[in-house]
Amino acid sequence: QVHLVESGGGLVQTGGSLRLSCAASGFTSSRYAMAWFRQAPGKEREFVAAVTWNRYQYYGDSMKGRVTISLDKAKNTVLLQMDNLSSEDTAVYYCAADQSIITSSIRNSRQYDYWGQGTQVTVSS
Repeated sequence: QVHLVESGGGLVQTGGSLRLSCAASGFTSSRYAMAWFRQAPGKEREFVAAVTWNRYQYYGDSMKGRVTISLDKAKNTVLLQMDNLSSEDTAVYYCAADQSIITSSIRNSRQYDYWGQGTQVTVSS
């Protein structure tokens, strides 16, 4: 069973930056993908970014150019650096992982088997 623990959320002012971290344990395969999704109140869960075990990166349109995802394989930890944040980025951010995902489906939340508890990001104006 894969276990994901997120950290790094909080309150930040418009234009500020935050870095989210997600530590994974329990992988049984060396080939996996880890991703970040977000969900704002009243909205559907939205893809933010993903990285594969061999460090290919994928980005969603909503934060492209303002986020960078990276993978520390030694620690099984994925980082999401978010810059130039706005109030529209306020949401709960979820870490997700899968060990058999097809890259064509990497932006689809339904393809991920494992999820973290979520971390709140609030951007104030």
